Amino acid sequence: MNAQQLWFTNPFQVELREQQLSAPESGQVLVRTLYSGISAGTEMLVYRGQIPESMSLDASLDEGLDEGLVESLDESLDAIGTGQLAYPLQYGYACVGVIEQVGSGVSEDMLGVTVFSFQPHASHFVCPVAAVIPVPEGVDPKAAVFLANMETAVNLVLDAKPLIGEHAVVLGQGVLGLLTTSLLAQFPLASLLTVDAIEMRRSLSKRAGAMQVFDPNSESAIDSLQKHLGSAAANGGADIVLELTGAPAALNVAVASCGYAGRIVVGSWYGSKRAEINLGERFHRHRMSIVSSQVSTIAPELTGRWDKARRFTQAWEMIGKCQPEQFISHSLPISRAAEAYQLLDANAADAVQVIFDYSGA
Repeated sequence: MNAQQLWFTNPFQVELREQQLSAPESGQVLVRTLYSGISAGTEMLVYRGQIPESMSLDASLDEGLDEGLVESLDESLDAIGTGQLAYPLQYGYACVGVIEQVGSGVSEDMLGVTVFSFQPHASHFVCPVAAVIPVPEGVDPKAAVFLANMETAVNLVLDAKPLIGEHAVVLGQGVLGLLTTSLLAQFPLASLLTVDAIEMRRSLSKRAGAMQVFDPNSESAIDSLQKHLGSAAANGGADIVLELTGAPAALNVAVASCGYAGRIVVGSWYGSKRAEINLGERFHRHRMSIVSSQVSTIAPELTGRWDKARRFTQAWEMIGKCQPEQFISHSLPISRAAEAYQLLDANAADAVQVIFDYSGA
């Protein structure tokens, strides 16, 4: 079986390589990919060469890992490689496909099953059967591409701890921001406000459930946001601010929008990017908390009741409710991979979720 694999060869350079795959061995399956999704966050850092040089890949986390696979910087993913991150490399973590072959020890009932797997972009791949997650009946394979991001959004909301009647602000309405907004819209909040510089994303944000949406490049819009939150008052501001822009400077907007004893949840991963943050008078006088949220772990206070299996179950349920496939802006064949990354890099205003369609591969 020949597979078309996407490789990052240098910053801003990708290429397709054909690789002969061996038949699945004991405990393994061969999957034919239907769709895979591009991460506009971490994956674009890889594309742009913005991963910190000190970042290494840890393969010591789970048993049964494919040591030849550089899959993700997220420590929780099952297909992570070894050694220092360096080009050329494969990357990606949102593949949905159909099992076409099974190795010994794997039930033939798995043949034809549609599955999700944390795998790099490729037309076919072989992996342990334990590394695939069956897609629930009734879930569109295109919607299933969002499982990894929806799991992250669920984790963000668990870390944000929204309460009835609170005011919440989500900075950034890329895919993760839109999914997080969709989840927060399920809560009886006093207000759910979002901020994004791109008009298309602001429109999608309203569809996702935002009560009001603001343009950070408009001084009058930001004044309106602060007025709505009562930020000028002694204890004014949002109860929760989630920073999901990927831009470190947005933390200053988070501080300016956060209220007394409010929580700022940072879900962005900035890679090698740095920015000055104003932790002066307002931050200290308002006793704010800045919380990091990263999907590789669950908050310690929840681990007695929550594990990854429960979080995945919740993510599937939310995919059914929120229908994230509405956020797919472009579906391109893997042969147009270079065009897809150039689009996300240079014309972010024209794209939200870009997926690869392997029907012709």
